[in-house]
Amino acid sequence: MAGGQVAVRPWPRGTTVEVLSVAEPPFVRHLPELDAGVKQRAEELAHGVAERLRSDGVEAMPLVLSGDPKAVIVEHAAQMGADLVVVGPHGSAGLTRFLLGSVAKAVVRFAPCSVEVARAPQDPAPHPWRVLLATDGSECSVKAARTVAARPWPSGTEVRILSVVELAVPMLQTPYPSPAVEALRSDGMKRAQEAIQEAEQIVTDAGLQASEAVSVLLDSPKEIILDEASRWGADWIVLGSHGRRGINRFLLGSVSEAVALHATCSVEVVR
Repeated sequence: MAGGQVAVRPWPRGTTVEVLSVAEPPFVRHLPELDAGVKQRAEELAHGVAERLRSDGVEAMPLVLSGDPKAVIVEHAAQMGADLVVVGPHGSAGLTRFLLGSVAKAVVRFAPCSVEVARAPQDPAPHPWRVLLATDGSECSVKAARTVAARPWPSGTEVRILSVVELAVPMLQTPYPSPAVEALRSDGMKRAQEAIQEAEQIVTDAGLQASEAVSVLLDSPKEIILDEASRWGADWIVLGSHGRRGINRFLLGSVSEAVALHATCSVEVVR
């Protein structure tokens, strides 16, 4: 399924895809025929996906490795200097189960590069891409905006830029004075608007259509991002792996990981 999504992605010229299939050793040892079947299935999968990608004009090569998929994917991405790892949220139910939720979670958390959890679109009918870009103005968020801007998107693609105002008020024995709360809110709104403006400049300079949204935190950042993506019908969520530190922190690792694993559309976590 991830391979099918890779085929329809807008990739920069010269992009090369390595199709990795991990043959996980069977739980029952000393059964050579079972081990051989696992490796054969992995090879068929890797070659089949690579052939499909090549038929769609994407340069691709198959590779089969053995071991624990979580460790193998992360280690191989580091060894080859990958720019992006694309995984599916789940895998097949057979012996060569590849991308179970636990594997996708581990790759999102530990990969040395950006990671996309690829999902089939909710609406299979052709329509312009809808990309939800979540930002807090941090270094990772700016990199996420530049990543979106660098892709050769088809005409009509729309980017919605979302920033959440998180009011982290310390717990005190006495109520926080209302002027101080208002000052925190005002500062948070200013930061959110500045983050949106910076991302919007990057995106529009690339010729993309952009709209913006600011949300005052009435729910967790994860829920706000997921709700906005669902309401708008996003095809793709792009966000940084980490965000600001301090009062107006937004995209901590736990948030990007939660969005990647629970969204109904594809999610790219940018490092």
